[in-house]
Order: sequence, then structure tokens, then C-alpha cells
Amino acid sequence: MTGTYAIGPHGFEAPTLPAGLYLVATPIGNLRDITIRALETLAAADVIYCEDTRVSVKLLERYGIRRALKPCHDHSETGLAPYIAELVGQGKVIAFISDAGTPLISDPGYRLVQACQTAGVMVTAIPGASAVVSALQLSGLASDQFHFIGFLPQKKSERRAVLTAHSNSTATVVAFESPNRMDDALQDIAEVLGTRPIALARELTKLHEEVLRGSAQEILAALTKRSNLKGECVVVIAPTSGSAPDDAEIARILADAAAALPASKAAAQASKLTGLSRDEAFRRILALKDQP
Repeated sequence: MTGTYAIGPHGFEAPTLPAGLYLVATPIGNLRDITIRALETLAAADVIYCEDTRVSVKLLERYGIRRALKPCHDHSETGLAPYIAELVGQGKVIAFISDAGTPLISDPGYRLVQACQTAGVMVTAIPGASAVVSALQLSGLASDQFHFIGFLPQKKSERRAVLTAHSNSTATVVAFESPNRMDDALQDIAEVLGTRPIALARELTKLHEEVLRGSAQEILAALTKRSNLKGECVVVIAPTSGSAPDDAEIARILADAAAALPASKAAAQASKLTGLSRDEAFRRILALKDQP
């Protein structure tokens, strides 16, 4: 049966699509940010797999799409992937969407892609909204090169280790963070990266979209005047200026590495970031680990 979709009062018939796995980008907030091709694909699909049916059904209802909607998330993807690849092999059109944005970008989906590639069936992507790209655009920071590192770790020592590992990056760094951990994350960014410019983007594409720019300490000070912080958050960190770390920064890098990693791995990372020889970094890290 041919699927249909609606935009306002106008109804449209979806085209017939060849069998395959279709990775469909969906809006990150504003439901009007859906593409025509995405609507056509969702309406034409035999089955739409999603992270959370309660979230995705709102998008489908908005555009009058009535197709089978089934869950496929981090906990079920591994088991479902071979089955979904088999469905595609049987001639089915399968769409996969995340709760918001582009599938696989810090979201499930890569196991589905691997299973379909192994089975030799078609996989294609329907591009669209991405919080990573939108935040980078609005940050005012260099965008010719960037590293996306997903969600910052929840544990302080691991978070500082990640920040330290990227402290000498010559590319802009983009990360996701929960609003509930933003104060702690900003404090760690301030301590590890000092006054380096950053941007905090939240509620992207929504009514209360906001981008705060400045040092981590400046943004943290601005947030302390608020009762709480809401909305999905993206942190964009400027690349290094290229100057060599001073003694205080070297001491901070060594301490963070020693707290988060075994001595040999900590020494290797610290040597790369500070310019110290691996032997010297190892010696200093052992001394730190021996401290009570």
C-alpha cells in the first residue's frame, strides 16, 4: 500500500522506493525542519524503527504519516540488526530514525549499518538537521576543522582526562552535555583549558534558542544567576592557540592524566600534550601517584 503524508491541509503520495535501510535525519527541536525527502521516505517505509516510539509518534502525527513504528535502541539494536537486515533482503523498505537529529551521531544505528553491509543490502542516508553542525555554525569559532567527541564523561576524572587529551587540538572541539552536569563540566573546562573561548548552545531551533559565548568561567558565572538550565546542550571549544603549555598547565595535565589512567598510559598521553619526554612524564606521574 502506498504511503501518504501531509503538509498543512495538503496531502501527498509517497513515491515507491527500492528495498533498503534508510537512515533518516529528523528535526532537533522545530518540527518544521524536516525535509521533503525525509517525509517521502518515512511515508514509503514498510517499517520505521526508532529509539523511542513515544517521541517519534509526535513527528509522524504532525505530518499525517501512518506506518508501523517499532523501537530499536542501544539495548536492542544488536539483537535486532540481523533481523532488520533480513527484512531488507526480503524486499522491505526500512527507515531508521533517532529521537532527534542525524542517526548514528552519538545515537544508535551503526550496528544496523554493519549488519546490512554484511548482508549486501542497500543502505543510504537522508540528510538533515544536526545539533553538532548547528552549534558549530552559531559558535563564532573556527569551523574549517572540528572534532566531535560525543557526550562528555559523567565522572570528573574521566571528563578532565578527555578535556586534557584535546587541550592541544588544532581543530575546534564539539561535545554534548546534560544540562544537569553543565556547571561541573564548565568548571572542569575552566580548570583544564583556562580562558580559552567556548560557546554553549542550547534549545537549538526552538523558541528559547540561546548561545552563550566567552570563557568557561564567564559562562559559568552567567549561569549561576539562573535557577536551572533546561534543554539539550552543545559545548563548542576553540582550538589551541599553538603556544607551549606553561608550568602550571603542565602540572594540571600531569595530575589529570595520573588520576584517570595507569602510569604508562598517563605518561604517553602527558608526553604528547606537554612536550615532556615520556621518561620524565612517567617519573612525575609516579611521584603523583605515590602522594597520599
